[in-house]
Amino acid sequence: MANIVIIGGGPAGYESAYVADSLGASVTLIDYDAPGGACVHYDCVPSKAFIASSEVVSNTRHADDLGIRMPSPDEITVDAPQVYNRVKELARAQLADVTAGLAKTKVTVVRGRGRLLATEEHGSHPVEITPEGEPAYTVEADVVLLATGASPRVLPGAEPDGERILNWRQVYDLPELPSKLIIIGSGVTGAEFANAYTEMGVEVTLIASRDRVLPHEDGDAARLLEDSFTRRGMTILTHGRAKTVQNTGDGVRVELADGRVIEGSHCLMTVGSVPNTTDLGIEEAGVEVDDGGFIKVDRVSRTSVSGVYAAGDVTGVLMLASVAAMQGRIAMWHALGEAVAPLQLKTVSSNIFTHPEIATVGIGEKTIDDRDMDVRSVTMPLRTNARAKMAELDDGFVKLYARPTTGVVIGGVVVAPHASELIMPITLAVRQRLTVQQIASTFTIYPSISGSISEAARRLIEHDDLD
Repeated sequence: MANIVIIGGGPAGYESAYVADSLGASVTLIDYDAPGGACVHYDCVPSKAFIASSEVVSNTRHADDLGIRMPSPDEITVDAPQVYNRVKELARAQLADVTAGLAKTKVTVVRGRGRLLATEEHGSHPVEITPEGEPAYTVEADVVLLATGASPRVLPGAEPDGERILNWRQVYDLPELPSKLIIIGSGVTGAEFANAYTEMGVEVTLIASRDRVLPHEDGDAARLLEDSFTRRGMTILTHGRAKTVQNTGDGVRVELADGRVIEGSHCLMTVGSVPNTTDLGIEEAGVEVDDGGFIKVDRVSRTSVSGVYAAGDVTGVLMLASVAAMQGRIAMWHALGEAVAPLQLKTVSSNIFTHPEIATVGIGEKTIDDRDMDVRSVTMPLRTNARAKMAELDDGFVKLYARPTTGVVIGGVVVAPHASELIMPITLAVRQRLTVQQIASTFTIYPSISGSISEAARRLIEHDDLD
């Protein structure tokens, strides 16, 4: 029986534990907190629950457009403590579900910390386990999976204090909503919180280090969202790099590298993540990392050391819970001799939970431009969709990318409410190498937002070389 030690209890950790247990391995899962990881504790689950509350406010604000008389936008109030408590309760409920799921297996869960020791000559991997409040002990593992995740990056001179200067894991402890929130960082996390707080009536200033928000996303989608932000009253400062953030006692003072100064009630730092590799023993074990400190892995999650795998945010490979979980599963399938397909990043869909949402999958405009690829594309504005018209939805579109001559769909973008649900048909098309002809000939509900996907496919067929 293979002895497997998993360090880290997030999606990469607990999903790999399920797989290893089902294949008959002896599994020890180590985490300093309850299984669930930062995704459930602080990140995905809490943030999306918080965003869900902001969506209700947004829908209420625009009820008049549909003939529903509601209080004026200024009369809508948000009970911040109740919102934050709900967020925490949902996180606790999800943690309980993960714990209950593991309790049904033979997995040994240790609350504490684990670290690699120098690998023995015979190939086993000694792991030092330090349970909370108990002395450390060492076990010999045939396979080790490192799944310790990542933590918010801290900028020198802008260290979070949990009071006025915050990272995204600290906002739920505020006694009330900020009156004037400055958000530093306009990537996915920054954009999501900027959107949510704006919808809740908070005055938001979003500081982007480049020339636009979401610099790594589809340009059309990013520009549309930026325009939506501005129309809703958000202030966006581009080419802004934070030099210092100071807690002034009753607010914050942010100084940018170019001399600009912004003042507000609170500052939220969303400037990326760093891998959790401190005291993990990777140096002693010879595990290689990249320039950013993330553990290097191949497409089946192997590190540079035989028998040691890594998965999730600690690898820096598309820092998504879905990718982390798949990396963990693949690691166990490979380690235990099961047939396994390597991770295929081009089939991974992702979503930005703003208003509207932005969902993408497959090859996008940056890759197409960088490689000078011969690709056909079409964009269908949401305002031409009958269902969108009925719901007064103006902002958004569906975009498809396809190969010429073959018509195989290689990517897509959906910008719309609940784009996270609408991207699935395009993800399936990319995964199964479906053609625009096949999508165009598939029935869709009328009226429906998803009808724009088949309509986009029909428009692509109009190209002579896709006939």
